[in-house]
Amino acid sequence: MAEMTGEEKFLGWTQWLGFDWRQVAAASIDGLIYIAEVLLAARVLYVLIVYFLRRVLVQRKRKVLLDERKANTLFPLLRSIVFYVITFSVLVNILQWVFHFNTGTLLASAGVLGVALGFGSQSLVKDIIGGFFILFEDQFAVGEYITTGTFSGVVEEIGLRTTRLRDWGGELHILPNGSISGVTNFNRGRMRALVDIHVPYDQDLDHALEVMDSVCTEVGREYSANIVEAPSVQGVIQFGERNAVLRAVAYTKANAQWELERELRRRIHRAFLREGVRVPVPQDFSASGDPQSGP
Repeated sequence: MAEMTGEEKFLGWTQWLGFDWRQVAAASIDGLIYIAEVLLAARVLYVLIVYFLRRVLVQRKRKVLLDERKANTLFPLLRSIVFYVITFSVLVNILQWVFHFNTGTLLASAGVLGVALGFGSQSLVKDIIGGFFILFEDQFAVGEYITTGTFSGVVEEIGLRTTRLRDWGGELHILPNGSISGVTNFNRGRMRALVDIHVPYDQDLDHALEVMDSVCTEVGREYSANIVEAPSVQGVIQFGERNAVLRAVAYTKANAQWELERELRRRIHRAFLREGVRVPVPQDFSASGDPQSGP
């Protein structure tokens, strides 16, 4: 009796185990090729959809019903939704055609699992619902400066679950949508620019008011593009322990109030030095909430 070769012995073992390794290898290669094709097709589809959304919403290549602010807000959200939908579809397709899973049973199980997770992940559901209310109620949009709780910053992205704020110092705040409440939006309507100047009692307050008024007229003329209501001197608003407080007020477009406040303070101080109006030492120019002014 001839001795069996190594290949014949291996074939014998595989037949005894109940499978043919050649068929398994061929099926594995076919499965890998199919998975690669599906992933490539999904990637191409995702890129095309995102490209179309960017052209329509962000680059404004076609006429749309949304303004630029809302378009920049919806784009990252729609991009995330497209990514999750395509990813889920790819997984279901691979499980059905490669691993021969019953997708009907899988989807039914996923539904039951989703209900179970819903009870155990109420905060996640709360965040998603909060994100939709933020969008539908138009509470704020990408590019706007807001304050919520102890956090302030420019909105960089509104997602399904979180909102990203970039502070003036560069810090990135990632806030769950469900925890966002009591939002202060600095980009809706006209904004007030308020400047309080402290002047000692031994100075001529009428002269100081005249100097401030001339500065307000000059600044209002130069910054008219961003000013809704020109700067005006309100007069003496308070008598402190050692100084009188003089106030100037203007109304500007969104996000222009802080620049105008800084310019008014700088020019008023320069005009006081030129006109001989003494200011307290140390100078006590009070801020009115400029987020760009550090401690």
